[in-house]
This record gives sequence, C-alpha cells and structure tokens, in this order.
Amino acid sequence: MKGCTSNQFLGILLLLLFSNSCASDLDFDQVNNFKTEPVVVANLASFDIQASQFIVNGVEQNVIFDAPTIQLFNDSFFKRRLKKVELFFELENTINRAYSLNLFFLDINNQPVHVLNLAIPSYSGAENKTTKTDIFENVQLDLLKRTTKIAFIMTISPGKPLTKDSVGSLKLRSSVTAYLVVE
Repeated sequence: MKGCTSNQFLGILLLLLFSNSCASDLDFDQVNNFKTEPVVVANLASFDIQASQFIVNGVEQNVIFDAPTIQLFNDSFFKRRLKKVELFFELENTINRAYSLNLFFLDINNQPVHVLNLAIPSYSGAENKTTKTDIFENVQLDLLKRTTKIAFIMTISPGKPLTKDSVGSLKLRSSVTAYLVVE
C-alpha cells in the first residue's frame, strides 16, 4: 500500500512539473515575414549535329531552323516570383566551317522579344568552344517572360563545301538559372 502512495505522489509531482514547464508564447505572425530565395537550374536546349547532317539529298543546307515551344513562363506562380534569369550557352565546333547561331525569343504572336547572336569559329585542330551568358533582370526580364518559343537559326559561313563524308560535329549545351523570391 505504501508503494502505491509513493507512486501516486511521484506521478502527481511529475504532472505538476510538466504542467508548469517553461514555454514562451508562440508568434504565429512570423509566417507573414517568411522569405526564401530559391535558385532553379535546368537544361534549356541541346543538340549534336554531325557534319554530314548538313547534307540533304547531296546538297549542302546553308540554314537550319527549329522553333521549340517553351513552357517555362506558363506557370503564374513561377512567373510572379521570378526576379532574375541567366541563360548559358556553350557551343563546340569540330567542323572545318564557321557558323552563326541566332536565337529569336518569340512571343505568342511569333514576334521577337529578344535576339541572341553567337559567332562560332571554324575548327582549326584545337579546342573550339564558344560560351555566352545572357542575364535578364527588370525590363529585360519582363520581355523574356513573354517568350513562348525560341527559334534557332543556324547559318553556315562560306567555305569548302561539306559532303556526306565530312567529319566533325557542332554541339550545343544550354541551361537556364532562375532566381526566385517567395514571400
């Protein structure tokens, strides 16, 4: 019987201690001041074109065109919180011809809102990489947000004609880094 009484006493004492423990008032308004700045990195576009792919039915193609749809700015949550964008492009040419790559950022009416020109020198036996970073903030970012397509127009500079047996390739790697502010 004495064991029950001391167990009851100990239980009541522990209950009182936990009931009167230190606790500060919680400030639920802190959530109103919450701010995070995530950075998102994603692939934008890439290709690896062999020199022989510039030949169609035995004829060298001086211009290659593609215009993929970009859905990056369709999401309103993303679009409203976007504060800065960096577009990175890296081209490697191992073909003995120079090229120019023009990128037209098109709006919903297929009107250009931004143009990027890249000159790619011909291959001369050494590493031949061309890089470019475009940064969009403020007004430029507002224009970029209207982009629905990017038209890639590749033009071959004059030189020795390519054949179906020509060697080398032209490679593009690109990425987008998006800086967001979520409040």
